[in-house]
Amino acid sequence: MLNRLLQLHLASWLGQWPAGPGLHVVASHRRLRPAWDGRLRPALAVDTGRSAVLSVAPDRVAAIRALVKRAPERMLAALPEAVGLPTFCVHDGPFRWSLAPAPLPDVGEWTESTAPGLPAWLRLFDRPVLVVRDVDGTYLAGAGIKRHDAYGHELAIGTAPAARGRGLARRLVAQAARRVLDEGAVPTYLHEKDNHASARVAEAAGFPDRGWRAYGVYPR
Repeated sequence: MLNRLLQLHLASWLGQWPAGPGLHVVASHRRLRPAWDGRLRPALAVDTGRSAVLSVAPDRVAAIRALVKRAPERMLAALPEAVGLPTFCVHDGPFRWSLAPAPLPDVGEWTESTAPGLPAWLRLFDRPVLVVRDVDGTYLAGAGIKRHDAYGHELAIGTAPAARGRGLARRLVAQAARRVLDEGAVPTYLHEKDNHASARVAEAAGFPDRGWRAYGVYPR
């Protein structure tokens, strides 16, 4: 049975959940509003392998349904233009979540995203981020939480090149996931399908690949 919080997250994030067999194109005004980082996500889908919900703005539903019917094999590549944003790019990869993160020891400290020495991507977050620093204060790795709604929070992770291979990322993901669960939400983890390093981090942190897929249109 699918976790109730995960169902609520998907219904809120996409505009509808669950769905019957096949692909369902649904309307959501959230596709017209800025996401957690202030940028649009004009198309967003989650596919379980049996059923899928593709969320788009209300004025794009008819065009996307026609595209799916006419050329399903090229639907993903054609999505940016179909939603009216041809310069945007496409994301496609596993959709993971965990209710039992790996029992790895904590490694980071929560700090304000405005703290000195953090990379630009961590500064996008408006709440504290989880950071590992070297003894001299140099940034080594960090994690942020994308709070999409009250029910599902997506984890983002990054490691400085010189610090890779130490297992910092998996420990940060597990630590951040425990915080999300403590906040009463489900931690999720997305990555591109060809990002094998990120896949290994997810597996080690307790986020298995269940055969689910997330795809959509994102700003470059």
